Amino acid sequence: MASSLHFVFFADHRPRLNTALRCLLAIFAGYGLAALAAATLALVLPLPRVDAVMAAMMLAFVVYLLAVLWVFAAATLARAFAGLALPAAILGGWLVLLPQGAGA
Repeated sequence: MASSLHFVFFADHRPRLNTALRCLLAIFAGYGLAALAAATLALVLPLPRVDAVMAAMMLAFVVYLLAVLWVFAAATLARAFAGLALPAAILGGWLVLLPQGAGA
């Protein structure tokens, strides 16, 4: 008898609540992830400051799109949240560890 440990979120069996929570997650957490990506990339890209900021902002739209796609493609709501929380934690940690004058 093979039993698998499977975490089921309370909204996974309520379709309307699941969709509403996924929409909120896509809108707000996706925006936060895109903003973190833009801030980090603006400091990391090896371009003049204006070009780095413009390129980072354009890439942030792609990050936001991918975040929204991920939220609705993930099998469970918990996996969707984890799929946004992990890159956000990595980008946030990287942003904190960057020196203040990076990218200048």
